[in-house]
Formats: sequence, structure tokens, C-alpha cells
Amino acid sequence: MSPAKRTLWTRPLSLAVAAVWLVAVCGPPAALMAWREQRLAAVDSPEAQAQWDAFRQDMRRQSGREGPVQRKVPKSAEPPERVWLRDHIHLAVIAWMTLVGVLGGFLAALVLGVARGSSSEDQTPRDGHDEEQDQRDSQHARERRHG
Repeated sequence: MSPAKRTLWTRPLSLAVAAVWLVAVCGPPAALMAWREQRLAAVDSPEAQAQWDAFRQDMRRQSGREGPVQRKVPKSAEPPERVWLRDHIHLAVIAWMTLVGVLGGFLAALVLGVARGSSSEDQTPRDGHDEEQDQRDSQHARERRHG
């Protein structure tokens, strides 16, 4: 396969792989941030706070009982979902972008390397240079083995 023909299909493949990688890295964090705004409005409501306070009260009542399960009263005065969405969401975004970015980048490089490597195997060596080099290498190896 000639280099011109090889680049005809490897360039679009490279662009497609890069586009998929970019969507995989940036898409879920963007969706998470959009969902965060909607969810924060729900967990910031007085009803959500009242439910959390009722849950903590129930845990206080159950914490002194004897039995197989010992209950602990949550320390936070706010619902954990609100704290996470407000204070720690950036950690989830950074973790996603790091892990998917590295893993996806590696897989993209692997796919592109395989695609380019398979097309370069079809090319014949020029002027027999590779065959001559192979013969010289094997000759040098035999000389080193036999002294």
C-alpha cells in the first residue's frame, strides 16, 4: 500500500479517534456539572434539610440501643449529597478526566499504532537493504557465539 493511500484512511481514523477521546474525557464532566445544578436546587430546599434532621434524630434514638447493629449519629448538619455536590465535585471531575484521559489516550495510541503498523507491513523493503542488514546481523551474532 502506498504512503498516499495509507494516509487517506489513517488521517480520518486519527481524527475520529481523537474526537471520541475528547467526548469521553469532556462529556461526562459537563453532564455532571449540568446535573449538579439541578440536584443542588433540590437538596438545598428546606424539605431536604428537614428530612436530614429527622434522619439524624432517628439515629440519635437508635444509637443507645443494644443489639447486633450499633448506630452512629452523622456529624454533619447538612445532607452529605449537598456537601459533596457543593464542595467536592471538582475531585470527581479531576479523577474522571485523569483516569479516562490517560486510559483513553493509551487506547487511542494503541489503535492508531496498530492501524498504521498494519499498513506499513504491506510495503516492500527498498533495494533489499533490510535483507542485507538481517544477513549482517545474523553473521555478527554467529561470530560472537563462536569467538
